[in-house]
Amino acid sequence: MVRGNILIVVVALCVPSLATAQTMSFGESAGLIASSCGADIIANCRGVNLDSNRLKECLSRNQDVVSGQCKATYFKAFEAIQKRIAARVTVANACQREIVKLCGGSTKETSRSIPCLMTANGVSARCQQAMGEAGYR
Repeated sequence: MVRGNILIVVVALCVPSLATAQTMSFGESAGLIASSCGADIIANCRGVNLDSNRLKECLSRNQDVVSGQCKATYFKAFEAIQKRIAARVTVANACQREIVKLCGGSTKETSRSIPCLMTANGVSARCQQAMGEAGYR
């Protein structure tokens, strides 16, 4: 019985952190990288353009001298950034009908239709989910 309670507590503590990783915003990801890897970036990646791909390459290349805290954090943060980018790309596909019919927009300019989609009635569950995963909700 005690083991079951311990397992429930461990799972309860882990689940919120997994949910946070899936819905991490760009700002939160950047803040996490800055707090965990700031010193490593200054020491090992000076002069590297701070876009996500080049920074990830630099930290990967120097992983033998990067701190343990940074190693534990930066892959998770970059993965969250990539998931958010991919989710924003899928909004145009998931919300195509709503963008055209409810908002009178074009899927080529999805970002202009987001405010309308947020307030429109009749938006499908699939579109709402895509907007949530993309961080619009």
